[in-house]
Parts: sequence; C-alpha cells; structure tokens
Amino acid sequence: MLEDGSIVALEGPLGAGKTTLVKGIAEALGIDEPITSPTFTIVSEYAGRLPLYHVDLYRVGSKEEIELLGLEELIYGRGVSVVEWSDKAPDLFVDPLTIVLTIIGPNDRLVRITGNLESSIE
Repeated sequence: MLEDGSIVALEGPLGAGKTTLVKGIAEALGIDEPITSPTFTIVSEYAGRLPLYHVDLYRVGSKEEIELLGLEELIYGRGVSVVEWSDKAPDLFVDPLTIVLTIIGPNDRLVRITGNLESSIE
C-alpha cells in the first residue's frame, strides 16, 4: 500500500499516459477532484486519505533549479509523491517505485515497474 513517504517516479515520453496513471493513483487515495498535469506550476497538492503531491519536472532545466524548488522537503514529508519526468532528477529519490511507460501503439502501452515493489495501491 502506498503510505506516507512513498515516492512513485514516472518516466515516459509525452502522451505515454503519466498523468492518466496519476489520476488512477489519486482515485485509489480517495481524491475526487480533477487531476491535471502541473507542467506550469510544477507541483499540485491534493487531499485524500493521504496527501498526494503531483510533481512535473518537464519544464525544469537543471539540477540546480530542482534544488531551488525545495522538493526534497515535500517529497520526503507526509503523503505520497508522484513525479512525472523523474529521470530529470534521478539523484533526488531514495528507493522510489519507478514506472516506465512506453508507447507501443495508439492505445497500447508497455509498463515496466521497478524499485520499491513492496508498495502497492489498494
């Protein structure tokens, strides 16, 4: 089960379904408000049985910029953090559940899950 401090690192190209996957995680956490990509705000916070921090690093340009955002406090605080484009900051995460989405057809995705496999969504 995802719990306080769980980190889900999402990787995949534009249109692979990262935000769609976050919507499913939000639903599992009891969040009923609309989930949108935080591409321009970088972080969106949602209240559920655990807080959900939806982070999008797509527009972040450097490791220094990521450090200035103070994401470590957020990511390692209370709640579940789901980070799109996590491959832009691989050193930021300790023991994440990593999900890589690969587009193999218009409606088909290959999903590879590695890392902290003891976490699951109930």
